[in-house]
Amino acid sequence: MSSAPTRITVIGAGVIGLSCACDLANAGHEVTVIADHGPGDTVSALAGALWFPYYAAGTEQVVERSLRRFVELASLADSVGTDVPDGEVDDLTDDVPPVQMRTGLLHERLAPPDRSWVAPVVKVLGYDAVQPVDGGVRATLPMIMTSRYLAWLMDSCRMNGVAFQWRTVASLEELTGTTDAVVIAGGLRGGELLGGDDAVTPVRGQLMLFANGDGGEDGPLLTDWVVDSDDPSHMTYVFPREDEIVVGGTSEPGSWDETPDQATAEAILSRAEALVPELTELPIIGHGAGLRPARETVRIEHVDGYDLPVIAAYGHGGAGVTLSWGTAERVVELVGEL
Repeated sequence: MSSAPTRITVIGAGVIGLSCACDLANAGHEVTVIADHGPGDTVSALAGALWFPYYAAGTEQVVERSLRRFVELASLADSVGTDVPDGEVDDLTDDVPPVQMRTGLLHERLAPPDRSWVAPVVKVLGYDAVQPVDGGVRATLPMIMTSRYLAWLMDSCRMNGVAFQWRTVASLEELTGTTDAVVIAGGLRGGELLGGDDAVTPVRGQLMLFANGDGGEDGPLLTDWVVDSDDPSHMTYVFPREDEIVVGGTSEPGSWDETPDQATAEAILSRAEALVPELTELPIIGHGAGLRPARETVRIEHVDGYDLPVIAAYGHGGAGVTLSWGTAERVVELVGEL
């Protein structure tokens, strides 16, 4: 019986690539990440990021796994303490993952409502974590502080011996002889590297950043999240972090435009202030737009036809953070089957 490969190359340094690299290294593999962008320049950096399986078909096997991991990280962070003084958000805490359990409201406008996400939450967190209310559901879910989380994840990889190369992989053939297996976590480029997976398409998302207040002179301090996404053309979410509030958004399939649009920003602002009037008392500090790497079904599988073993891990759309750890665990299993 042949042993599992030890040298693994992960293509992509977004949240999927870094999570896979971290778990593969923890499993004893020699891991190298190759990417043309650092994590701060990927679409992952624009994520909200509330754990929620948003339009993530074909992910039933990984949803619960990811939730368990994020709950564990939030518990670890809570036991250590994650208060970060103003002005020190860039001071990395290597051992403390920036994940917190936050309560919020999911508005429901469909009849019957889609509550397929409830079962794994109840299984992991118990019935008290999800409470139906008038007009929707209140739930307590993991909130990931994205910029700090990606930095923490990068540090975790490095501490586990993961090496990084910042360059573009033009084709998988150039990796032959340098590695025992390749994991493709390249987002929109995933299909391209496999010779043209035309099921991968961009879904444009636009958001705004508000400064969070302090409950005093600097305005209200928001902690509860709000999501209203049953109408994709008018989706709205408000995700408060410690120092900023992520407000969105849009869902525009097929658009490659990464430039924030003024009219879209005004429409987002109008919807968000209707949901959370306190936003009118807080300043806007930035705008952003990114392309979610969407696919009808998320692709996490062996891919045949290459000179070296290849595992696909892409097509997560707007649920990349949500599905990251479950994807990583499945990739480790797939590598072990080689």
